[in-house]
Amino acid sequence: MLRSMAASSILLPGVLDELLRAEDAAAGPLVPKATHHPARAKRVIFLFMTGGVSHVDSFDPKAELYRRAGEDGLLGSLWKSRRWGTHGTEATELFPEIASQIDDICLIRSMRADHINHVEATLGMHTGSISLPRPSIGSWISYGLGTVNQNLPSFVAIAPHLPYAGTHVFSNDCLPAYHQGVRLVPGPDPLPNLKRRTPIEEIQQLELGLTAALDREHLGERSTDSNLAARIKSFETAFAMQKEAPDIFEFADESDETLALYGLKRGQTTGFGWQCLVARRLAERGVRFVELIDSGSEVNWDHHSNMSLHEGMARSVDRPIAGLLQDLKRRGLLDDTLVVWTTEFGRTPHKESGTGRGHHHHVFTSWLAGAGVKAGYVHGASDEIGLKIAEDEVHVHDFHATILHLMGLDHERLTFRHAGIDLRLTDVHGKVVHDILT
Repeated sequence: MLRSMAASSILLPGVLDELLRAEDAAAGPLVPKATHHPARAKRVIFLFMTGGVSHVDSFDPKAELYRRAGEDGLLGSLWKSRRWGTHGTEATELFPEIASQIDDICLIRSMRADHINHVEATLGMHTGSISLPRPSIGSWISYGLGTVNQNLPSFVAIAPHLPYAGTHVFSNDCLPAYHQGVRLVPGPDPLPNLKRRTPIEEIQQLELGLTAALDREHLGERSTDSNLAARIKSFETAFAMQKEAPDIFEFADESDETLALYGLKRGQTTGFGWQCLVARRLAERGVRFVELIDSGSEVNWDHHSNMSLHEGMARSVDRPIAGLLQDLKRRGLLDDTLVVWTTEFGRTPHKESGTGRGHHHHVFTSWLAGAGVKAGYVHGASDEIGLKIAEDEVHVHDFHATILHLMGLDHERLTFRHAGIDLRLTDVHGKVVHDILT
């Protein structure tokens, strides 16, 4: 029928006109929106380390653990501590490449989460809720700000494997479905089914136009169906992505020096270096929120019996993350890009099952870099063995409030009415950590 329509052109003008009207209408939910206050950041790159990175073995080393190792079950670190950067910030040699960029990083050594289990803590770090699924922070930012590039999704999650809590980490939940994260899986075909089935673009336009016309007639009687609205938007975004997205995954225009910065070989399509370079390419093309998940729920940072396994995990992400920071900075993108590095919780200063460490949500370390954040700064502190917060606690809700603030969003005003309640990322909590802001 469509081929006949195309040949005769009897209905072509009307169908294409419907397609254009559908595109204009569908652009509405994701067009750029005004901020609540002047924003310091235009976009976020969110680096999530699955499983619980040990703070006392990385960015919050404790001399007392070395001194008292073996006493009362305390476990000394396997990695030596040293001072890095112009301010002499102390960190271990677990992440030497990232530590070499410490002058551009703001460490928060007083993070606190609400749950000791992976699923709940991972859910909390992404959604602010440890009990019920809620919209992801990326979805909230998409909802609050829209996107500057209608040819690409506003929120992208690059995940070779799903972490604890699964797809909830990039879910829209009750927000309109077009704010959900689009998952990319590293490999030769990171976004399947992107190529059109027919080489004739006009035929595809006709198909989409007719589909859009029927969908919108259907939606007219079901105006509250966000899934249907999202389906319409997804078709149109996918149509636009056919031209723009393939270029994102093609690194021919990247120099050998840039690839080496990320630890990549030409032609490589997997690894955390690939994820980081794709994140930069998405960010510079206007994607609001890009999350990089380093591993899944099977093999990750959850080392209860052998802390030496942290070494291999660190080696896979250390150079790529340092390269990302350097690349963003030299391109001028770090000035308005917020880079977030976090995990769901830390690990105990005491040993567990031999030479491992248990889960520890009472204090851990996260860091920020880039737009509006004090560079080379350390906020908060844990006690002498990394067991408790000693000063300037930063709860996960405060962490979220600060990220939203840097994006120009007031966490108390960014709400969505659902089931009679005005939901927000920070629930009824959270305060902006102004001390870390420039």
